[in-house]
Amino acid sequence: MPANVQQALDTVIRDSLRTAATAPQERLPEAVIQPRWTLKRLVEWVKTTFGIDCCRDTLRKTLKDLGFSWKKARKLLNKANPAKRAVFLEQLQGLLDNALHQQCLLVYIDEAHIHLDTDEGYGWSVKGERFWVSSSSPGLKKVSFYGLYIYDEAQVRTWPYEVANQTTSIDVLERLRAEFPTLPIKLVWDGAPYHRALSVHDTAQTLDIDLCPLPAYSPDFMPVEHLWHWLREDLTYHTCYNRPDDLIAQVELFQARLNQAPLALSQRLWVTTQLDPEIEKLRFST
Repeated sequence: MPANVQQALDTVIRDSLRTAATAPQERLPEAVIQPRWTLKRLVEWVKTTFGIDCCRDTLRKTLKDLGFSWKKARKLLNKANPAKRAVFLEQLQGLLDNALHQQCLLVYIDEAHIHLDTDEGYGWSVKGERFWVSSSSPGLKKVSFYGLYIYDEAQVRTWPYEVANQTTSIDVLERLRAEFPTLPIKLVWDGAPYHRALSVHDTAQTLDIDLCPLPAYSPDFMPVEHLWHWLREDLTYHTCYNRPDDLIAQVELFQARLNQAPLALSQRLWVTTQLDPEIEKLRFST
């Protein structure tokens, strides 16, 4: 591939990445949104711009030589406030130290709504044949799970409910206190409306549970998110459930399996303790 074409490829890809990483409110009105540069589009662009016919494999090799790779994009929540995120991590360090010295029980809680129908996902199959996954078409039926990561114990709980709301949140707090009746509990969760409800806060105060809300738009601070990814990989990719009870039974087995390997669990449900300054620069909190 000629050097001038390589330079042009490098420029057009980097411009596209820069545009994608710029918050919509910060873009100039006349800014042109670049297309997603697939190999098919790049082949046509090189032919139109430079009059060079090349195949996709040539472009793939050229891009790799330029330091690019094909990867799945991740969404950056640019409304998150970097200053508030930094303050939270300072407070979190104290919670982690207290948990390490057994001065409190640190618990992360997050909810997920798991559908009975299959997540199609990627998987190995016979080349040239369609990869079918059977579905009983349960529609949008789902089970709401409260996921608890008990940091001190490297243990998880996955408690099923029909919905997630004020009432079920109160029940979760009561179940948590019943399981750990004596230890001071520091509970980290997000700012869902039912988490902020007065009845929930009153219950937490009565049960001597200290609520520590995450800063807004910061799911990367919630290790239970990794639990949901793990659960979907193991239980809902390529699997459809006829009844909620079938899904709940499998989740119970999944929970028991994870709790038998606390080291692997703590490694998978890693806790964010530091900010990446380069990533935080991309945020434009309003």
